Amino acid sequence: MNYAIIAAGEGSRLAQEGISLPKPLVRLDGEPMIGRLIRIFARHNAECITVITNEFMTQVQDYLRELQHEVPQLRLVVKTTPSSMHSLWELSRVMPAGKFCLTTVDTIFREDDFARYVEAFEADAEHDGLWAVTHWVDDEKPLWVATDDDDRITAFLDRNDEGRARYVSGGVYAMTDKAFPLLDDCIARGVSRMRNFQRALVAAGFSLKAFPIDKIVDVDHAGDIATAQQFLQENKNTL
Repeated sequence: MNYAIIAAGEGSRLAQEGISLPKPLVRLDGEPMIGRLIRIFARHNAECITVITNEFMTQVQDYLRELQHEVPQLRLVVKTTPSSMHSLWELSRVMPAGKFCLTTVDTIFREDDFARYVEAFEADAEHDGLWAVTHWVDDEKPLWVATDDDDRITAFLDRNDEGRARYVSGGVYAMTDKAFPLLDDCIARGVSRMRNFQRALVAAGFSLKAFPIDKIVDVDHAGDIATAQQFLQENKNTL
């Protein structure tokens, strides 16, 4: 399995709230968020782990280059991009062919939930993509995911006023390189934002299925760090 991490954002909200470290290096359970993700991927059949970070996060670049000694599958792309969709496009130019799992750096999940998700995608020969979704909403502007009765994705919504959606996106996406030509087209047409690329996938007839996970924490604000830490600690206490 190939993995990719988008860690190219500025983390401006955390900085404004007094967090001096770049977001990827914020520590949870004693290690940087990005290191935790990479080690989880390495434990789950990672053939290649490609990370994109921006040109200004030199601390993150240094950390990742040092981590490459421990995780030789790790590749680093340094590029400042205007959106997560553009970051994915930069990743697509260097990633190996085939299936891959993409996450944002601030997506916090239980490793056992993630293991079930990756195993389901590796075994899935029917769908073009498997999206991790959750009922638990903690984002200010969540991306709502509408599905049919079989959890096939029918729409991505900015709002859920009509109650069409049962889930929100968890920031974890598994798909194949079949999506890359459409991504190229979105870039050429000036489409922006990851959620609009996801809408383009549905409009183009890609078969996407939702994979429900009960809780995924998104770290956008200083207060989210404590929430994520408590979430991970609660998981440890149940083992």
